[in-house]
Amino acid sequence: MRIERGEFIAILGGNGSGKTTLCKTFNGLVPNFFEGDFDGRVRVAGQNTRDASVADLSRDVGYVFQEFENQLVTPTVYDEMTFGPVNYGQDDYRERALNTLSQLDIETVDGRFIWELSGGQQHLVALGAALTMDPDILVVDEPAAQLDPVRAHKTYERLQTLNENGITIVTIEHHTEFIAEYCDTVALVADGTVKWKRPTHEGLNRIEELREHRIQPPQVTQVARKIEKGGSLPTTYADAINRYRSFEHETGQIDDHEIAREQSRDEPIISFRHVDHGYTTLRDGDVQVLEDFSLDLFPDERIALVGANGAGKSTLLRLITGIEKPNAGRITINETDTEDVLPEKLAADITYVDQNPEDMFIQDSVRGDISYYLRERDAADVEERVDEVIEFLDLEQLQDRDGRLLSVGEQRRASLGIGLATDPSIVLFDEPTGSLDLASRREVEQTINRAENRVETVIIATHDLELVAEWATRVIVLNDGAVETDGTLRDVFPNLDLLERCNLRAPQVVRLSDDLDISPPAMTVSELADRLSRRSPELKGVN
Repeated sequence: MRIERGEFIAILGGNGSGKTTLCKTFNGLVPNFFEGDFDGRVRVAGQNTRDASVADLSRDVGYVFQEFENQLVTPTVYDEMTFGPVNYGQDDYRERALNTLSQLDIETVDGRFIWELSGGQQHLVALGAALTMDPDILVVDEPAAQLDPVRAHKTYERLQTLNENGITIVTIEHHTEFIAEYCDTVALVADGTVKWKRPTHEGLNRIEELREHRIQPPQVTQVARKIEKGGSLPTTYADAINRYRSFEHETGQIDDHEIAREQSRDEPIISFRHVDHGYTTLRDGDVQVLEDFSLDLFPDERIALVGANGAGKSTLLRLITGIEKPNAGRITINETDTEDVLPEKLAADITYVDQNPEDMFIQDSVRGDISYYLRERDAADVEERVDEVIEFLDLEQLQDRDGRLLSVGEQRRASLGIGLATDPSIVLFDEPTGSLDLASRREVEQTINRAENRVETVIIATHDLELVAEWATRVIVLNDGAVETDGTLRDVFPNLDLLERCNLRAPQVVRLSDDLDISPPAMTVSELADRLSRRSPELKGVN
């Protein structure tokens, strides 16, 4: 494969296909840091990577890892931003750092400690630290990972601006919507081989091949594939608007699974009453995350917590587990006050799957991790239950591998196994579909759906609004630690302005419905395709 100077290219492929390994040859980590057999040649910015050190290549190649937390090496945001320029003796290190903070819209975290930040904010800091070096080539592994939708688009806009200023951009990305909007070319990696490299529009039109390799095309392309007989399909939102603006359409019906919460007569399974919670910083004093926060969550609800990075979603989940205690107010789980019991006691009923799945692995194998948590709880029939979970999540090929050495997508699936093995009554997922290919994402969705047959309540904190649109019965939008709005999908998603204020973007099919005056808006690809094709004579009967 050859990448031209000034190109903006996306590397596509399923989890474990070799995308990250390929990109780590660009900055010399392969073969100079990771051991293994290396044949062939990689030339970057005129240098043979076997003859140049990682330090030498870092002057030309900036890299943001998929596991970005591992590259944050200083205590504060400012120190992290200036680390590279200071170590290379660049006198303008302060100006570089402040300029990058401003461009990434994260000036407010300048003096904060890294450990105080949300995962999405840490990701922006890692990106900023790479940019302060003014690299000729920037490699970003999953730029949208753990970022809220608006910040993800702003990050890509920033990458596009850098590209227009002459920097070669290489991204590893599962979200094809971003690829369609911003990238010039796309390369497909599978089984350790670059299958092809093509212009983005052409590559994203190879739908069957993409799905074969566990890649989901943009929603607008999926809609077109369902209703058009052939030819070139739209890949960008603008193309889809132009193509379907003249189509007639029918009004739709509310999905059967959207049952209004007001119909429930059950007592809440989780209750927040006038909760205050925050943390203390060494520089800024107390920072409040939740203030006078009240909320009831009921059995048999599919609850999605959405909001910007730092809105309080992960904090809310940790308070439910008892890992964190409120500074004021009361939180009850099945009428038990979390202040009165240890987190270990609550863990018998609550499983929390963290957004950093590698934190859940402490044994030398996935099977060992699943059985460890069961044995620690004195569960009966441990091996039989482990076998059931491994088969349930298709973990047979991974069960003997060390979970800490799996890809992030594989770790996500294995961590779900640890959580579900204990048969909890409440399951909390923090960003369950982050960094997953199509097949792994579908497995997670199926797992979440199956979990509902084994637990009373499932709560997901996520930026993945496509997952929310397909799954949730109740959507709670958090903004600055408060509930901005709370209702069904049909209550929340049509309010595009409100979502935008909270750094959220509705899925493409919802926004397309709005622009095409389809009311109520479609929530899924199949629903929009059906409503467009039913009244369009030239498409009638096409599927």
